[in-house]
Amino acid sequence: MPPSLAPTMKYIVVSGGVISGIGKGVIASSTGLLLRTLGLRVTAIKIDPYMNIDAGTMAPTEHGEVFVLNDGGEVDLDLGNYERYLNVTLGRDNNITTGKIYRQVIEKERRGDYLGKTVQIVPHLTDAIQDWIECVAAQPVDESSEMPDVCIVELGGTVGDIESAPFVEALRQFQFRVGHDNFALIHVSLIPVIGGEQKTKPTQAAIRDLRGLGLAPDMIAARCAAPLERNVIQKLSLFCHVGPEQVLGVHDVNSTYHVPLLLEAQGMVRFLEQRLRLDLANAVPAPRVQAGLDLRQRWKELTVDQERSFEVVDIVLVGKYTALQDSYMSVVKALEHASMRCRRKLRIHWVESGDLEAETESLDPVKYHQAWQNLCSAKGIIVPGGFGKRGTEGMVLAVRWAREKRVPFLGICLGFQLAVVEFARHVCGRTEAQSAELVETTTDPVVVYMPEVSRTHLGGTMRLGLRPTLFSDESESRSKIRQLYGGAPIVWERHRHRYEINPEIAAELEKGGPLSSDKLVFIGKNEKGNRMQVAEIHDHPYFVGMQAHPELASRPLNPSPPFLGLVAAASGLLEEQIQVQLRTFKPPHPQSAMVLESEAPVEPSA
Repeated sequence: MPPSLAPTMKYIVVSGGVISGIGKGVIASSTGLLLRTLGLRVTAIKIDPYMNIDAGTMAPTEHGEVFVLNDGGEVDLDLGNYERYLNVTLGRDNNITTGKIYRQVIEKERRGDYLGKTVQIVPHLTDAIQDWIECVAAQPVDESSEMPDVCIVELGGTVGDIESAPFVEALRQFQFRVGHDNFALIHVSLIPVIGGEQKTKPTQAAIRDLRGLGLAPDMIAARCAAPLERNVIQKLSLFCHVGPEQVLGVHDVNSTYHVPLLLEAQGMVRFLEQRLRLDLANAVPAPRVQAGLDLRQRWKELTVDQERSFEVVDIVLVGKYTALQDSYMSVVKALEHASMRCRRKLRIHWVESGDLEAETESLDPVKYHQAWQNLCSAKGIIVPGGFGKRGTEGMVLAVRWAREKRVPFLGICLGFQLAVVEFARHVCGRTEAQSAELVETTTDPVVVYMPEVSRTHLGGTMRLGLRPTLFSDESESRSKIRQLYGGAPIVWERHRHRYEINPEIAAELEKGGPLSSDKLVFIGKNEKGNRMQVAEIHDHPYFVGMQAHPELASRPLNPSPPFLGLVAAASGLLEEQIQVQLRTFKPPHPQSAMVLESEAPVEPSA
């Protein structure tokens, strides 16, 4: 990838110290949002110093959810933060991993690109990292198709880890490649509280290590449970070689949506304007300035409305990975966005799906009855995606409860497939109905392996990325989910799956059965009409299943329609929100990405 850097490109690097998981992604996203309120175009890159090529083969309980992009990239969940805050569309190259960089350098060595030289970490690997950043930073990420003005680069992990050493060295060199006025560093660090006193020594040590590696922070974002005390700011300024105005206190707030305004109130925007010599008066056209002002006002109203919301909506999430809630990061964010639109405070009740199963009652009756108590009190139920057999019978039980008790329900990916399995068993009388993913020898495979997907390679071989769903003509007047999409005949969402509803029995299932009057309709299919992608029970307050992952495209100011429908139905506001969506819904994806094409077979990765 040859570099294509414009002289005015500005880079802001966000690093972290003391501990991992300190909130670098939120700081990076919030910084980008503030720059967008100035009318600047912003892109983002996440560096993950692990050897995996991408996040696709990592368990959710290992590293949180796998975020899927329009181009099918399976990436770190922080890219979801970037897209949500910046309202941009990123690609797989916006996530750099050690595996990707090493693979690129080794492939060049095998071709002989280094002309017989000994290939080393410095300069070959570090040069490859810098070239990658420059190239990706120049790629358009919004409808304008114009190059961004600023690139936020988040360095994953903790400074000092052996894994991140090559990236730290590459960034040390990079600051001289692009020039002092085009490079700024924000270091996020922890201020622990011991015996009621805010301690600065860990941050001092972390920044001393950072300086020893050749990088000096321009701003310190100090994470602490409570607002930083004045003497703590002065101490950090004195011993970390920054001015007091360069120390930002980032204390715990009601939601991460308040963080941008918290940073702005402490002068982040003013400092970055001066530090990066942002010539806003001459560089940003008036329409973009006004758009930035409008964005700031809408974001402020969003946070104010959230603070003023008093009514609560209780949603039960029945999942397989609830021990690590980051496994469902985008699902939670989509629920939050929908709740803010409905002016409700979201209260999620986490239910491990296996706890609903009969085996748990004998092993741990307290856990079993608590899970069922949560389910029975739900105003809305969501069953999200997942892989493997564990806990799936508990998900089927949750689906049945939602269908029979008329509780608003949303099934995503695996949740959609199991909703169809439940319908086949308890409405159509197909007692042996099952998914071939869960029981390969099933005699009634309601869910089957997709024929074109590789059975030998796992990484990058699923049905991935942005795909269209075409609604049936008869759905226009009756379908709640179609109306939530503004009545559009075609909608686009991101997919990640290997299994699908068996197309050979779909029509039979739609006929219903002797055990219930419910009618499940596959109202949304792919462009060829042979893949079931959206199912709905019309005579139900809200019962929707989607093969796609609509949570991946939800935005704070443009909530995902299926999630909005669930929260609105649980709040008694569904018809009101349908009318709003019919007037205002706008797809979050660039128009250029929403082009109908034939589906090509997936080639197995080497």
